Amino acid sequence: MPRPCKKRKICGRPKCSRFRPEQLQSKEVIVLSLDEYECIRLMDYEGLEQGQCAAQMGIARTTVQAVYKSAREKLARALVQAGELRIEGGDVFFCETKENCHRRHCCGVPYRVEDEGGNIQMRIAVTYDNGEVFQHFGHTEQFKLYDVENNTVTASRIVDTNGSGHGALAGFLAEHKVDVLICGGIGGGAQMALAAAGIKLYGGVTGSADAAVEALVQNSLNYNPDVKCDHHGHGDHHGTCGEHGCGNHGEEGHSCGRNY
Repeated sequence: MPRPCKKRKICGRPKCSRFRPEQLQSKEVIVLSLDEYECIRLMDYEGLEQGQCAAQMGIARTTVQAVYKSAREKLARALVQAGELRIEGGDVFFCETKENCHRRHCCGVPYRVEDEGGNIQMRIAVTYDNGEVFQHFGHTEQFKLYDVENNTVTASRIVDTNGSGHGALAGFLAEHKVDVLICGGIGGGAQMALAAAGIKLYGGVTGSADAAVEALVQNSLNYNPDVKCDHHGHGDHHGTCGEHGCGNHGEEGHSCGRNY
């Protein structure tokens, strides 16, 4: 018995679903399914990579490859043969915004990208200092990057931030194609910047960086979903930021969370 097709999540219907050339045209009608359209939108228009596209659509990276290849072939045929192109059908469901989303990074994106065998594939960054999770995101001088495939860390390396401040670090991580960040304390502005870049945050984490990544891969990481870093009294000694309760204080105007 064949394996049932997994439905693909999409963020909306195209503004126009039929295209016909004004000049000489063939009688061929080429149908681009809605999931094929979504692959083209995410990868060619929004600039997402295959893994990010797979995460947004809730399917495996190998499935994205096949859908994307089919979509490109259909678009080429429509252009070369001057055929009518229609966008319709496909085994899809719409995201939570009910057909009106069209976002680069949709609500509910499963950042733990899985292939057909359930194997996790992603790149994780950890704020890093001498083997430990550094406790102040905006002052981290290094990240340790981990590539995860088949539920195993396959490669890791340490990268210097080169003095990048609060506002630039989200872009720095995006340039390094990071899917997930593990850190200690972090301000609200930085959290919004990470979300805009499509990077999933696990804050309020302490201890060994390697152990934290292993726990995340095994879905057992202890983190604080409401982490903050916005109180006085740190100066330049941010290594203990998480230990002094960055996830528990929310008073406005405190220096640690300002200008993230």
